Amino acid sequence: MKLENVNNVDGLFEVLNSCKGTVELVSAEGDRINLKSKLSQMLMTAKLFNNATIKELELFVSEPEDMKKVVSFMMSDACK
Repeated sequence: MKLENVNNVDGLFEVLNSCKGTVELVSAEGDRINLKSKLSQMLMTAKLFNNATIKELELFVSEPEDMKKVVSFMMSDACK
């Protein structure tokens, strides 16, 4: 799943933390980083201090119900 133009990074992390299954960031090289890890979230947040928007992000979400949460968040966030 690709996400684009994420303005509410804290809200995204809240949704990802509420997921029951695996949620991973997939890099351009194919590496996978566990986004439910607090360390990964801190590193990603630190990198974002220069730019408060995530332009593009590819996620692997293992559970269909978690995918619905992420899609719902993105739809509601896009309407703000």
